[in-house]
Amino acid sequence: MSLTNIYHLRRVADTSSKACLICYKPTTSVFITPDNKDFFYVCPAHLQDRHFCSPIVDTEGEAARAKEQKMAEEIEKVKKEYEEKQKRKKDKEKKSDKDDKDLGKEKDEKKDESKDSANDEKERDDKIESIKKGSSGSDSKPDNSPRIFALHKTFYQMRVDRLKGIEMAKRNQERMKNPALFPSVPQKEL
Repeated sequence: MSLTNIYHLRRVADTSSKACLICYKPTTSVFITPDNKDFFYVCPAHLQDRHFCSPIVDTEGEAARAKEQKMAEEIEKVKKEYEEKQKRKKDKEKKSDKDDKDLGKEKDEKKDESKDSANDEKERDDKIESIKKGSSGSDSKPDNSPRIFALHKTFYQMRVDRLKGIEMAKRNQERMKNPALFPSVPQKEL
């Protein structure tokens, strides 16, 4: 039986938590092989232990996270620009209200300004949507911790030995069920 030394970190629900392989405390973090042959529960604190496992760097994942971060910065920049623009318009509106005392002019300006502000809002929303479409579109907060690990040799050998033991126990059970395994009773010759 060959077992790869690549384990993916998965999370389970709090109700499904089980004992950690190392310290026996309840945990929701699970290590599982890509082919689903082996899995075990492990505390997040043990993931930081350099004598237990080491992360396998996912270059594609890192590039995707960097791209998402860049998109988020661009969205923030567009929002700030919009806020500054709105603030300038309000200041301009206050100045124009003081200068113009004619009610007819004020009504016309307010109508024009409301149309302009609606157009500005639409432009801002369109910019934000176009930037979001360029990104992956995930609304959840990305987890920057590594997701793929390799166990160190002693822990990996322990897992391999455990799986071999389970396999041997199954074979022994099957052998015990086979009646041809046992010797027959000696026959007395006449």
